[in-house]
Order: sequence, then structure tokens, then C-alpha cells
Amino acid sequence: MAYKVLYPDSMHLTRGNHESKSMNKIYGFEGEVKAKYNSTMAEVFRETFCWMPLAYVLNGKVLVVHGGLFSKDGVTLDDIRKIDRFREPPEEGLMCELLWSDPGPINGRQPSKRGVGVSFGPDVTKAFLDQNGLELLVRSHEVKEEGYQVEHDGRCVTIFSAPNYCDQVRTPVALCTGW
Repeated sequence: MAYKVLYPDSMHLTRGNHESKSMNKIYGFEGEVKAKYNSTMAEVFRETFCWMPLAYVLNGKVLVVHGGLFSKDGVTLDDIRKIDRFREPPEEGLMCELLWSDPGPINGRQPSKRGVGVSFGPDVTKAFLDQNGLELLVRSHEVKEEGYQVEHDGRCVTIFSAPNYCDQVRTPVALCTGW
């Protein structure tokens, strides 16, 4: 977040599925903050996470999200703008899918291996991007061996930037430049 303050036009952050009270508790962030600081600071983080954008468009052509696309066709950028992000994520719906969905190799949609969100295919990515006048979907949410992966005929890029995820998975850090 310090880089966002220093370079507000160059550093972009999205809210992810871990920026919620339940995930902070499960993965230990809340406990760590309370141990180092206090409960008030943990609440400040929780409120700050609610202010983070769920998605944004770079240069009118690249949609950046944490998770992925939707369980239904026809979702527009305006639908995304209308999502009330100033709350804890629900277990279904557009906000949940932005945070939890993942691309898959098979056309159409399948249930997610995570039990929440959906697995969406190349045809879903193409239809969504074309309908909204976009060229590319950039997302994170999945560890990738090389730190990134290009899928869906080059229209979906996963970038993973946690080099030591859960103290178990060591991968290169990837980042995007040039949009």
C-alpha cells in the first residue's frame, strides 16, 4: 500500500478474496495484527480492504480483477461499477465471482474446485471482453509456476506476485508493465 501512496498513477491494487474478515481470521492476518498492534488496527485494515476496488480498466482495454468472470452472460462494466464493495463479500453473486472465479481450459462454465465462484472457459472470456469493448483480462488468485500464465487464446493473463505463498510455494514474482 505504501507504493500506491508513492506512485498512485502507476501502482494498482485490487481487493482479493483474502481481503475479508473471514479469510484474515483463517489465514492468520487478523491474529498477527492484533498481536503486533491491537484490535483497533485489525479493524482499520478490514475497513481499508472494503475501500479497495474490485476491478478497474486500464487504458480502456484491460480489465484487472483478482479472481475472474461470472456465472452468467451479459455482465457489463456498469454492472461491476454498481456492486456495493463496502461490505464483506457474500458467498455468491457478482462480487463473490470477481474474487473467487478461475479460468479453465473447457468452454462454458463449470463448478469451481474451490466450492465458490466458477471455472470459466475461453469462450466466456471472449464473449465478456468483446461485449465490453476490452482486449484483455488480467487476474491473480492462483499460484503459477513461472509467476504468470497466459490462457484463453492470449486474452486472459494470470499474474501471481506472492513469492512465498503460505510459506510453502516458492515461485518467481510477476508484474505487468506497459498498459
